[in-house]
Amino acid sequence: MNLDKITEYLETLPGRGIPSVDCMIYKEHELVYRHMCGTTDEEYSKSIQGDELYIMFSMTKVQTMTAVMQLVEQGKLSLEDEVGKYLPAYENLTVEVDGKVEKLQKPMLVKHLLSMQSGLDYDLERPGIKRVLAEKGQQATTREIVDAFVESPLKFVPGEHFLYSLSHDVAAAIVEVVSGMSFGEYLKKYIWEPLGMKRTFFAKPVNQSEKLATQFVMDEQGKTQPMGPTCNYQLSESYESGGAGLISCTEDYAVFADTLACGGISKDGVRIIKPETIELMKQNLLGEASQQEIINNMGRLGYGYGCGVQVLLQPELIGSPAPAGVFGWDGAAGSCIIMDTKSKISLVYIQHVRSCGMAYGEVHPKLRDLLFEV
Repeated sequence: MNLDKITEYLETLPGRGIPSVDCMIYKEHELVYRHMCGTTDEEYSKSIQGDELYIMFSMTKVQTMTAVMQLVEQGKLSLEDEVGKYLPAYENLTVEVDGKVEKLQKPMLVKHLLSMQSGLDYDLERPGIKRVLAEKGQQATTREIVDAFVESPLKFVPGEHFLYSLSHDVAAAIVEVVSGMSFGEYLKKYIWEPLGMKRTFFAKPVNQSEKLATQFVMDEQGKTQPMGPTCNYQLSESYESGGAGLISCTEDYAVFADTLACGGISKDGVRIIKPETIELMKQNLLGEASQQEIINNMGRLGYGYGCGVQVLLQPELIGSPAPAGVFGWDGAAGSCIIMDTKSKISLVYIQHVRSCGMAYGEVHPKLRDLLFEV
């Protein structure tokens, strides 16, 4: 890895519209690198300290999938199970075909949720969600809202296409059913507490903190402005979004990333998941059509998609020095998590800027390549 080049590159980002960045790299449980720069307040005057909190958005998905795969590992859940086995609302589904609504002939399976091939979309204004929120308000639960997703027809037959969606929120509801716990309670007991992640929790109005870094949004000209501490994916006070709901900090996520990169065992010797389960998590689940869609719709050339993580399959297609098998994901505010189980290297990069296209098209690939540059 080229740490000097990583530092040099990170230092350019605050001058290019990303107010602050924080990056941590672990190798075999040893913190080998950390660099932060920029400012974290609306006035662009408060230097980053390293203890800031951030809305993690879809970085949440990697934790949700870890929770799901723990249950798979224990034999309490199977990727081939029908979703309706756990959520009765998903037993009799409809699907939109050529503009007409038809009864779904094939069941939605758990693996369809995990691989974003469920037929759901990311429409937070769907009628079912609005109905439940109108009836229950801030008390609407994860199960109640997730059940309402399928009051509208699916966009396609599960397994036939890839569409980034609310699928992982449904997966979180399944964790609740199987474990008998709220999703937040499950994560706390089986991931946060074992790994010492003391500053990770769900983004709800009651737990906003002065340590929460200002969230910005980038316009089409690349200029940023403050947008407030909003997480629109936390649909109610009682809802816990498995797809985009967490608040956390760089240090917590770096410990989590290191644990997965090292085969599921933490720097303190605590195992939360087996190596073979992580390999299953990394297995590409996309069919031919879906594989093309993740390229066309998300620009992920050379990648497949497993259980909530992208997996580098063909680094030669993008001229990357990173090895095949590198996996991870990112979030709506531009952060990313990159892990490799062979070298036991992990990187967590944090920024807090919505609508920042350069994060996905430039920053993340650049950090990935510098991480593995010889």
